Amino acid sequence: MSDSSAPTRQERILGALLGVHAGDSLGATVEFEAWENIRAKHPHGVRDIVGGGHFDWPPGHATDDTDLTRAVLLAYRDAEQLKRAQSSKTPDVVRLAAQYMVDWYDGRWPDRVRGQMPRDVGGATSVGISRFKQTADPRTSGAGEGRAGNGSLMRCIPTALFQPDVDKAFTESIDISAVTHDDFHCTIACAAYNAMVRALVDGKSPDEAWQAGNQAVERAAAQAAQEPTAARKVKMGRAATKVGAAMDAGKSLVQVQDLAANGPKKATNAAKAIPFKASGHVLESLILAVAALFDPRPLEDVVVDVVRFGQDTDTNGAIAGGLLGARDGVNAIPLRWREKLQFGKEFTEVAGYLLSP
Repeated sequence: MSDSSAPTRQERILGALLGVHAGDSLGATVEFEAWENIRAKHPHGVRDIVGGGHFDWPPGHATDDTDLTRAVLLAYRDAEQLKRAQSSKTPDVVRLAAQYMVDWYDGRWPDRVRGQMPRDVGGATSVGISRFKQTADPRTSGAGEGRAGNGSLMRCIPTALFQPDVDKAFTESIDISAVTHDDFHCTIACAAYNAMVRALVDGKSPDEAWQAGNQAVERAAAQAAQEPTAARKVKMGRAATKVGAAMDAGKSLVQVQDLAANGPKKATNAAKAIPFKASGHVLESLILAVAALFDPRPLEDVVVDVVRFGQDTDTNGAIAGGLLGARDGVNAIPLRWREKLQFGKEFTEVAGYLLSP
């Protein structure tokens, strides 16, 4: 017998989208702050979306995390519109996403003065978008090896939600990451994360979703053998091993509640698993998100505690929020959060269009 209280697939999809937005907007208030400072100012964590922070955000305003998620989401909408119009043009969702990233970067974006650059742009993101503007090739524009920030993991979730073909979802997860973040740690992390989201949206358990993520890592490891040079084979294989280790660490080494309560110095295995204190490395954000997935508490409590850990709080909140929204559905996101989200209505409408017959 099915559980009538379980979220529907559509509720999980919308929960994933708005989970990214909500985690981003909640974490923006304390972005770049250390655990100790957050604890002193917010002993119980930031529990409401109030804006402010380093960039003085209006409450519920999108930072780069949600803005670039929007770029990828609109790419899938546009691709679908071309299909429904029976256009002779074959949609290239990677190029469409890159073009929307340029619009964001150049100031053609809602609620921004035209021509005004974003308030917050990651280094690899800036390099990748600038290169795409010069070359017009989204598959060669990435910032390169060693730029392993979380700037593509934070925006990748629309692929999991709106690319129904599993093989294409795997490839597009990698290719859209590589527009800016083509380091193998980033591309494989995006593929693993999106595999977990897909499984959750289909009603799978956290453990089943984690297994799906590991299968994506294994697929990437197998593809490493097909890389054209020995150096790339080794680098991709090593990256797959490290992404797999991050998946293991999120499941078994750390717990979100412990991290939030005791901080990076005293929480169990925090110094080992998250040595840079979740300050922007893609694998540390993935570890936090997987740990959040296995935290059985309500979505609100888990996202609040992810943010309490400090440093790259908006991005860590967004990445974890997407997984939790896929796990628990949109109604698990507090209404008082949803009501403040800048793109909440648009995301809901676009998702409805993409899910319509």
